[in-house]
Amino acid sequence: MSIEKVKEYFKQYNMEDKVMEFSVSSATVELAAQALSCEPCRIAKTLSFSANEKTILIVTAGDAKIDNKKYKTFFGAKAKMLSFDEVTEKIGHAVGGVCPFAVNDGVEIYLDNSLKRFETVFPACGSSNSAIELTPSQLEQYTSYVQWIDVCKLPE
Repeated sequence: MSIEKVKEYFKQYNMEDKVMEFSVSSATVELAAQALSCEPCRIAKTLSFSANEKTILIVTAGDAKIDNKKYKTFFGAKAKMLSFDEVTEKIGHAVGGVCPFAVNDGVEIYLDNSLKRFETVFPACGSSNSAIELTPSQLEQYTSYVQWIDVCKLPE
């Protein structure tokens, strides 16, 4: 199970006890916000893409949307999300639990600037009923991220 893989991953940081599991689904931004009793914007959603023959994850704020022009400028390719069937195989976590922890080798992780406006955010932990609360600097520390990027737009 993917959440067990994430808990095992967090053991190296003595953080496995920080992983929260819910009796309800947290598979979408809205459901995760309800499970955590927080604003949807503080959910750190992890989006999976294929760009230039690479599999990439972009962790964004819950209220952010990919800005196609910014994405294309940065990655040099049109934004192409992985299909539902590709996600588990290429990332190592199923849709609803995709997170930037304990992912398959070769997956590139990017953190979007939309997360920096929050003291803490809540990414999933490999299952559709889990999360962990982290600061943006802890996201850097606990992921093998490539860099911070600006490829999203926020609601008006």
